[in-house]
Amino acid sequence: MIPASLTRSLVGACGRDGVIVDEDRLVVYESDALTAYRHRPGAVVLPRTTAQVRAVVRAIAQHGLPIVPRGAGTGLSGGAVALDGAVVVGTARMNRILAIDAANRRAVLQPGVINSELSEAARPHGLHYAPDPSSQTACTIGGNVAENSGGPHCLKYGVTSRYVTGLTVVLADGSAVRLGGRGRDAPGYDLVGLFVGSEGCFGIATEIEVGLLPLPEGVRTLLGVFDRIEDAGRAVSDIVSAGLLPAAMEIVDGPTIRAVEDSVFAAGYPTDAEAALVIEFDGMEAGLDADTARAAAFCADAGAREVRSARDENERTALWKGRKKAFGALGRIAPDLLVQDATVPRTTLPSILRGISEIGKRYRLVVANVFHAGDGNLHPNILFDRRDRDELERVERASGEIMQLCVDSGGTITGEHGVGLDKKHHMPLIHGPAELRAMWGVRRVFDPAGVMNPGKVLPEPPPAGGARDGSGVQEGRPATAAAARP
Repeated sequence: MIPASLTRSLVGACGRDGVIVDEDRLVVYESDALTAYRHRPGAVVLPRTTAQVRAVVRAIAQHGLPIVPRGAGTGLSGGAVALDGAVVVGTARMNRILAIDAANRRAVLQPGVINSELSEAARPHGLHYAPDPSSQTACTIGGNVAENSGGPHCLKYGVTSRYVTGLTVVLADGSAVRLGGRGRDAPGYDLVGLFVGSEGCFGIATEIEVGLLPLPEGVRTLLGVFDRIEDAGRAVSDIVSAGLLPAAMEIVDGPTIRAVEDSVFAAGYPTDAEAALVIEFDGMEAGLDADTARAAAFCADAGAREVRSARDENERTALWKGRKKAFGALGRIAPDLLVQDATVPRTTLPSILRGISEIGKRYRLVVANVFHAGDGNLHPNILFDRRDRDELERVERASGEIMQLCVDSGGTITGEHGVGLDKKHHMPLIHGPAELRAMWGVRRVFDPAGVMNPGKVLPEPPPAGGARDGSGVQEGRPATAAAARP
């Protein structure tokens, strides 16, 4: 519970309906979509404007409390969890598209705009917003900026950082700064690029300028059906090695297929298959059919027992349905889901997928895979029940082994979901003490007092010197999922 004087200040800034302090309503904000970590905030504030955000941040700062920015709460790394009674500043009500400048292919919007709604608003102008997280009908652009989100089509179009050209940011002391803007590169340091992906640790973005792209002239979508997930992985590597550039290549494994087909999201995938590979090409009509035919041939050569081609938009939507709704369908298997987010070289996909399967069997856990195969961004989904302490401990150990396996293959610990609370203790796997100290230095420039989303992304500052294996920096490891249970 926050002090009554702070409650009054927050109500003065945002109105009574913009401040939540009731314990039963705060339960909604205990976790993001990674339900293993649950911490109830001291309060939730829902401003509507940059001016209100500034007033809210100043009031919280005067009381010395930490601040956690939060979008739609669809994040999968515990990044929006409010540790130590922090005050959540939610941007859900900052949901206006302020301008669409079709001539310059850009838009200016508030952070609470839903990802898919931006493309819908741009469509009459023949434009769209390219980054498309699988949660795009629920996640917000502000959250995408914080996590540098990707999506199925980032294989061709890239992630959020490629499209953000300007930001208005409220810093930890309540001041507002303008970074970049007006669709052009600003002189000096790339502070926009630095802010995107900072996971709420630098400040709160209150206005966002993004670039838009023309709608593609044509689209072709395939579904390859495989009896072995390793064969689907090999098809992905073969397609890219041949010089083809699909807009997206996504793999859904057997357990996920069966969960989807047993749900309201049924997409018509064969339930006896062990992998489905969705491949999509877009762009100029010329050459699309030839590229699609070559990709289908590579699937067949890799062992696909069937390759389907969407004949119209309805069939395309159906082929994508199994992939887009996979996470929702997995709730039929277990009440909780730990989604990992490692990225590995495409050529290692078959061996890494075998390794993940072996880890799951060794720890007696169900692991379902649905992921961005085209750029090697894996999403092993470990299914569990957080009420079972023994199972939670096995989930923690299995998760750590999966991360180590991916790093040992030349990969990294996150491709789009961010580090947050869940993976900060893995940071020394890929960064030595010098790099971690540099990151802490940057963070303190934006937030000297350390009040913006504390306890996320970085382990505690390492001691001077030390080996590159990261020894001596583990003291910042968050509580395990078991310890985070309410």
